[in-house]
Amino acid sequence: MRKLFAFLFFALFLAPAPLGARSFSRGRIVVHPGGRYLQYADGRPFFYLGDTAWEIFHRLNREEMAHYFEQRVRQGFNAVQGVALAELEGLTVPNTYGRLPLKFTDDAPDPARPDTDGAYSYWDHVDYAVELAAQHGMFITLLPTWGDKFNLCWGKGPEVFDEENAYLYGKWIGARYARHWNILWMLGGDRPLEEKHRRILDKMARGILESDKNHLITFHPNGTHNSTECLNDADYLSFHTAQTGHDVQQCYESDKVMRRMAEASGKPYMDFEPRYEDHPACFNDQIGYFWNADDVRQNAYWNLMAGVCGHTYGNHSIWSMTKAPSSYFPFSWTEALRHPGAEQMGFVKKLRLSHDFASFRHAPELIATELYGMGHLAAARGRDYGCVYSPLGLPFAVNLSVFTGSDKLRASWFDPRTGESAVFAIFPNKGRTTVVPPAQGKGCDWVLVLEEA
Repeated sequence: MRKLFAFLFFALFLAPAPLGARSFSRGRIVVHPGGRYLQYADGRPFFYLGDTAWEIFHRLNREEMAHYFEQRVRQGFNAVQGVALAELEGLTVPNTYGRLPLKFTDDAPDPARPDTDGAYSYWDHVDYAVELAAQHGMFITLLPTWGDKFNLCWGKGPEVFDEENAYLYGKWIGARYARHWNILWMLGGDRPLEEKHRRILDKMARGILESDKNHLITFHPNGTHNSTECLNDADYLSFHTAQTGHDVQQCYESDKVMRRMAEASGKPYMDFEPRYEDHPACFNDQIGYFWNADDVRQNAYWNLMAGVCGHTYGNHSIWSMTKAPSSYFPFSWTEALRHPGAEQMGFVKKLRLSHDFASFRHAPELIATELYGMGHLAAARGRDYGCVYSPLGLPFAVNLSVFTGSDKLRASWFDPRTGESAVFAIFPNKGRTTVVPPAQGKGCDWVLVLEEA
């Protein structure tokens, strides 16, 4: 009997937990007590660096997923944004194993009846991705559904959600992933919210929270909008996001959009969908210009200086998991996986985590030169340091007298293309001085880093 008791004790309490459940309290993400940033539950700073892999559950097999995660973790990403009920005919075209996510009622996909029957069900495949991400120390930012499933607006849908089944589906999917440390929830999905859509979304959020009170919830708005415009009063929202988008309406002022979110709410904020690498500019592949690494770096560093809690990168051929390139999706997803913008995104996180985390804030007082449009400067400061981003490498003046902790400042150039930093001067902390970045022109962006010496 004593041996049997010991065996049961080990089996129930000491046996290893499922991988996704390990180190739950240490691994999960919470909002920093200061309100503007994210951190691990044990207090370690966390800067969200995500990739939009919207179709990952729908279009990749398990071997392809393994290759994807290996590359992204090597590049410094710590989050992957994927959609359970995918945009590209995710309810009617099976995944790579021939499975659909929902059972049908009266010839229509039914969100109240997820199809979990048998081995290799659609949801087994999503489970596998969540576990695989956990092996790499990465988060899955999980959209329960793309927006066309509750507001067709454009795309193929079909619309299948109402308030009742949104609540049931939210409660079901929340329960399925509540035990995993590496989940963040993202509602919405690139569609506007009219009153009826807001009610559906609120019910889905309520369902998730009834099953899962441990994970943060955010929202993915439609293009050139942000979540403070439609969900500023939603108590279930943990942090705000924007989609500054792929045309020119906001692409050169994404940091201004970040500041508007900061003024509207005391919660953390970030850009979940800026310009994608390899995306046709203004959605028009006939123009002949596709956003490239130089373009995506601009939004990343402008936004960083606006005090964001993280940043999301995207590639047009990766969100779609393109396997047959076309004029609109110019590469296969495996080719695009190592394009320069993706390789350089980890340096954004590197810069943000290289100095005191909690004191970092937007600091326009550092800048003494006014530049506009694509060339506009952006700056941030921390307890004993400051940064100024120059997107075109043009000469500019900085105010050194804002530093008071030391009489000397060490000045370095941080290269967003390589992640390397080089000291070039020691300045007295008084007056202003003009600095000249090492190179000028499109693609010659630099970050001036000033540190109290």
